[in-house]
This record gives sequence, structure tokens and C-alpha cells, in this order.
Amino acid sequence: MKLLKVISLLMDYPSHELFADDTLDVCKDLVKNSRLISPAVRGEIADLIDSLTNLGELEAQARYDSLFERGRTLSLWLFEHVHGESRDRGQAMVDLMAQYEQAGFAIDAKELPDYIPMYLEFLAYQAVATGDEMQVRMDIADVSHILAVLGARLIDKQSEYASLFKALLQVAGQPLSLIDDELANMNKSEAVKLAEDSLEAIDSEWEEEMVDFLGAEQERCPSNQTQQHIAQNLGQQAQHNSITPVHWVDFDQTSSRANSQSNELQSQSNHLKNNTLKEGVQ
Repeated sequence: MKLLKVISLLMDYPSHELFADDTLDVCKDLVKNSRLISPAVRGEIADLIDSLTNLGELEAQARYDSLFERGRTLSLWLFEHVHGESRDRGQAMVDLMAQYEQAGFAIDAKELPDYIPMYLEFLAYQAVATGDEMQVRMDIADVSHILAVLGARLIDKQSEYASLFKALLQVAGQPLSLIDDELANMNKSEAVKLAEDSLEAIDSEWEEEMVDFLGAEQERCPSNQTQQHIAQNLGQQAQHNSITPVHWVDFDQTSSRANSQSNELQSQSNHLKNNTLKEGVQ
């Protein structure tokens, strides 16, 4: 499957070898004669090759860097889209490396085994070595969800590199509607993001409840709590005292009453004395 070798070469960094001699022309002819992909996709890949030819080596490299070397959204490493930076990614690469070694496929030690252009080169090698093109197509189908995501993101950026991922889906027997589905999901996510970034959403997020600083300070300060406790006790005492009223007696009234009682006793004593004297005379 020479088409996989061409796609691998075009997807890789546009090195000097790609622009040497008639490499791009040979690639264009192979794509034109391939029956594994539709005429429309063949035409899109031809446009990519023409674009590379017109840009030249330096400008093509600059464009490539702006697409694939900035961030993870267009990462060309398979397992980064599956495992991220987890330990599972390391184990997956070890397993893939063992698969390469078992097939007798040597790779550059500087490149990770899950680099998509390298993986495609391996599959092209396997197709020739084993003659089992169906298995190669199944291997591509296993990563079709990643290819669809990358294709959708490249279409969103209006990049001609999207044609390479369309071609891979067709080789794997997968519908291009997978890319359309990913584009629809991207549009939904973008709509949600725009809604979250709206002025109303920002105002709602930053809206705060009114704070009673005096009340908060009183609750936080121990001395205020003590004062409140004392005031509460005094209030209870005042309430208890109002239940048992106190009758104040004027001092002058008390003295007058005592004098009155003394005069009455004196009168009674004189009366008794007079009666006694009268009885003695008789």
C-alpha cells in the first residue's frame, strides 16, 4: 500500500528531502492513481502537494510549525489523545515498540513509536511483508476516532492537511461522517464556551451576597460576645426584679407613726393610774 507511505511522508515535518528532486511529483502521481480513496479526496491531497510546492521548504516548515507544534489539540502522537500524560501511555508505547521489533521494523531512536507518520510507515511495511492488507486496514480503523478528531480540527482551521486524515478514514473503510460528527461536537462546545464567556454569565459568577460587616465583626470578636452575654443577664435580672416590686417607706412617715403609738400608750398608762387611785380612796 504505497498510498500509506505517501500519506506518512506528507504528514511528517516537511524536511529538505521532501523538496529534493521530484519527490512531490512522484507523490502526486501515486495519489492520482490510487483507488483506495475517492476522487474528491484525491483532488484535495493534490491541492496540498501543490501548496507545498508553491510555498517552498522554509515557508512550508513555518506553516507546519504553526499547526502541529503548538499545543496538544493537533498532536500527531496517538497515545497522547488516548492516555494524556498518564503512566498508561508509557506502557502502551512499550507494547507498540515490541510490535515493531517483532515485525523486524527498525525505527529512529529519537522518535516515539506512537508518532502517526511512523505508525503509517510501519503499516505500509507490514502490508508488503505480510501481504495482509485487510489487517492493515483494521489497524487503521482501530484509531479512526483519533483520525476523525484531528481531521475535524484541521478543517476548522481551514487546513489542507485535513485531506490526509480523510484519506486514512477511507482506507480503513470508515465514513467521512465521523469528521462531520466531530465538527458538530466542536460547534456545540464552542457555543457553550461563548455562553460561559458572555457578560451576563460573568456578572452572575462574580455576583456576591451583601455582607453585614458589623454583624460579622460582632460574631468574630470574643469581647463583643461577652458584652452580649452580660447584657442578657442584666436584662433577665431586671425582668425578675419587676416581678417583685419594692415599696419604699418615707422616713418622716415612720417617725410620725412611732410618736402616735407612744402617745397612745402613755394615755392608757395614765388612765390606769387614775383608776387605781380612785379605788384606794374608796
